[in-house]
Amino acid sequence: MSLVPFVFQNSKSGKKEPFQPKDPTNVTIYSCGPTVYNFAHIGNIRSFLFVDILRRSLLLGGYKLNQSMNITDIDDKIINESIKQKMSVEEFTKPWTEAFFKDLETVHIQKLEHYPKATESIEDMVGLVETLQKNGLVYEKDGNLYFSIQKFSRYGELSKIDVSGMKSGVRYDADEYEKDDVRDFVLWKNQKTEEEKCWHTRIGSGRPGWHLECSAMIRKVYGSGVDIHTGGIDLLFPHHENEAAQSHGAFPEEEFVGTWLHCEHLLVDGEKMSKSKGNFYTLRDILEKGYDPNAIRYHLISAHYRSKLNFSLNKLEESKTAMERIQNTIYRVLDAGELWTKVPEILEIFEFSNQELQKVNSEFMNSLGDDLNVPRALASVFELVRIVNQVLDGGGSTANPTFLKESLQLFYKINELFAVFQFEKQVQSLDGISEDWILDQINQRKIAKQNKDFSTADKIRKELEEKGILLADTKEGNTTWKKAQ
Repeated sequence: MSLVPFVFQNSKSGKKEPFQPKDPTNVTIYSCGPTVYNFAHIGNIRSFLFVDILRRSLLLGGYKLNQSMNITDIDDKIINESIKQKMSVEEFTKPWTEAFFKDLETVHIQKLEHYPKATESIEDMVGLVETLQKNGLVYEKDGNLYFSIQKFSRYGELSKIDVSGMKSGVRYDADEYEKDDVRDFVLWKNQKTEEEKCWHTRIGSGRPGWHLECSAMIRKVYGSGVDIHTGGIDLLFPHHENEAAQSHGAFPEEEFVGTWLHCEHLLVDGEKMSKSKGNFYTLRDILEKGYDPNAIRYHLISAHYRSKLNFSLNKLEESKTAMERIQNTIYRVLDAGELWTKVPEILEIFEFSNQELQKVNSEFMNSLGDDLNVPRALASVFELVRIVNQVLDGGGSTANPTFLKESLQLFYKINELFAVFQFEKQVQSLDGISEDWILDQINQRKIAKQNKDFSTADKIRKELEEKGILLADTKEGNTTWKKAQ
């Protein structure tokens, strides 16, 4: 299989660049993961889904991946909460870490090769600080160790932050701080109280600063830099800038990251998500409202990762409708070609002799190759829906068997990215109602509509609804049904 070419908007250059990994059979990718002190909110989930889309796209493009996402299980918030609840850091973070992986499973995010934890990488962090000390980039103050920005000439290369006006020796001890305020950042924090979690190391008793953790874990997993580093746009500065400074400062002869990719913010009903505004949602909040996790995934990946995504509950309903339109077409293909029992043997063979299907396949893959342009890829999916329904409406069950098989293969390939569609017959409990009777009622309703007898058509729909059968009319003039929840 030949590799699909990709171009990515590299945050470092601000330009689209051809993706050229060191080894296409071992593409190294590192993504900033969760700080495990609470449930992930939907902004977090969007950034994790972005990583999943990147992964699935590259796999479809023929690349082999070696991917990591860190677990931050030690920082200011975690320490403060664990002390407040009179628990060890390990006891406090364990259920939140489990909740994180459960959330990933809920929205069908593929497992990565590595999930390094900060607390399991302390020795690697100590070693990195020692290397920075040898290179003259570290100073001590009140038992804390700081990275000196003024002694590192490349600071600001990634985020384009101007450091010319910063005052020497102005420091930040907190793991997170205000954007655009350039100060020396803490590498190693001295233990302030006996309650604080600490490690007794060669560089002193204490714990790592947040920025140090990722640099060390990347080196722990890969032994050097990575092809791609991802994260939310809010991490560009200071976190990723500080990561780059540490890594380049310790190993100036190495390239730390080939391509930096950053996912934009998520808005809720047009506003920044905030508990005070009442528009703050975790994934679990939305599931408790009865929304389909597949619709949540579809909605959160449907916008380009570099565009702000405006989330709303109403748009979840729109996403569900769009998904059902695609799903209904898949079911039509399975029915028309009598392919239900043949699904396992044909789905993973992606060969398209039909020119229209070839064109859709090319457009789909070219869209992904163009900086993960999922909206454009979705347009090609709905073009496929149009083509297939047109064939089925014209030929019905007599449609070309090869066309039906290849259409199903293409839908399956598309689902390798979206991961929300079904290729098996869904068994529905009809509470004693005959499926043949339902289909007959649908046919009678169709005839009534053709005769402009809308009163009878509405009566049939209402009777079906009373029996718990919901109808959906497609733009192509077909009608599907499902059992009410």
